[in-house]
Amino acid sequence: MSLHEECGVFGIFSPRTGAVADMAYYGLYALQHRGQESCGIVVNDDGAFSSYKDLGLVSEVFSRDVLSRLPEGNMAVGHVRYGTTGGNSRRNCQPIEVNHQKGKLALAHNGNLSNAVELRNRLELSGAIFHSTSDTEIIAYIVTRERLKSASIEDALSAAMGSLDGAYSLVLMSSQKMLCARDPYGFRPLCYGRTQDGMYVVASESCALTAVGAEFERDLEPGEILVFSPEGMVSRREHCREQRKRLCVFEYIYFARPDSVIDGVSVHGARIRAGEILAKAHPAEADIVIGVPDSGLDAALGFSRESGIPYGIGLIKNKYIGRTFISPGQGARLDQVRIKLSAVGESVRGKRVVLVDDSIVRGTTSGRIVRLLREAGAREIHMRISSPPFLNPCYYGTDVDSRENLIACSHSVEEIAKAIGADTLGYFPVQQLGELAGSRDYCSACFDGRYPTPVPDDIKKDRFEGKLKRFHG
Repeated sequence: MSLHEECGVFGIFSPRTGAVADMAYYGLYALQHRGQESCGIVVNDDGAFSSYKDLGLVSEVFSRDVLSRLPEGNMAVGHVRYGTTGGNSRRNCQPIEVNHQKGKLALAHNGNLSNAVELRNRLELSGAIFHSTSDTEIIAYIVTRERLKSASIEDALSAAMGSLDGAYSLVLMSSQKMLCARDPYGFRPLCYGRTQDGMYVVASESCALTAVGAEFERDLEPGEILVFSPEGMVSRREHCREQRKRLCVFEYIYFARPDSVIDGVSVHGARIRAGEILAKAHPAEADIVIGVPDSGLDAALGFSRESGIPYGIGLIKNKYIGRTFISPGQGARLDQVRIKLSAVGESVRGKRVVLVDDSIVRGTTSGRIVRLLREAGAREIHMRISSPPFLNPCYYGTDVDSRENLIACSHSVEEIAKAIGADTLGYFPVQQLGELAGSRDYCSACFDGRYPTPVPDDIKKDRFEGKLKRFHG
């Protein structure tokens, strides 16, 4: 644990005026696991945009009073954020809104541009002034510039995609249309569905469609643009099949909700398979298998089924505490671990325990969990991880920005086991990741270093913060 993920996006297009803000609220609630720093909703009421954005969880930011002040409309775009570019401040809340000569634009983005520094420098040299430090504003600038010389917003978005490298799943709203797009590699998920009364819904994960009563239609193809307007839906595929598909395999291991289906693969099923493969690759003599809530539970169940070792509940999660994986700052992360989990002594006391978790990054959180189980009386702890060791930074929306923070880069498996206090440690075999994704078409660069795009020089999350202080201080 102790990494960060990116964001969740949501959009709704209705043939008639209604309470689209409420729909967006429920959609974002279902996507809360993808980002807990901030959230926002922009409503389109006959071309007039109204919005509310702030730091905090969806339930904290959008009180009933706040939602009641947002007008009815026929379109809305929403966003939950954990930022992989730019700091945690209100100016980086999304969706981003732009007023330009040809109209309005609201944009929500999930992912990370690998050429963000190059694009921002080029835009600043041409006179662009940035008000945030996220790469989403870069996308908004490029789309806006293309719109000024294009016949339509979809033409502008298509032209802008020719300049963007890296990961981006986008939901974009103009005065008359809603668009969504997925980068040509398909790094991050994006799907759409329809409600029985004809509303189109777009979301990062299918669980958000279910939450608002929409029937899942399909995932967007990598490189595809969908355009929703009063005339219906149009698919544009000029950027499709430009690259080999590279969905982030960690979506299946950790990021996505278990009830989601991504690119035809059940997340719950993928995690069960991960546990089964772990049991074959790293068997253990034990009395009970337990998982670390929440994303370790399914893999623990799979380990139990394959090994024949009984599955049990050994850790209880305080459900009112956010994921430690998405907590900004090491100090906050340590504080949350102390109150987030507690061990069930009756389950583990005097027993040999297989402890299944989704990942180890620094080892801090894993060590704390092992200590909790030791204090509860566990006799042996055999830790099994449903991902391979993290060995490389990610440039596509997962907040792994330095090899120096990755314990597997400087320690052997045996040394890591000793550091976290486990009797044995086993990782998921990197060569079997395709069995989780259902194909070989996935990105696993954080595990194996095989990057689909050129590697940028500067990957620090706060790489634009200094500029903002100099020019706005």
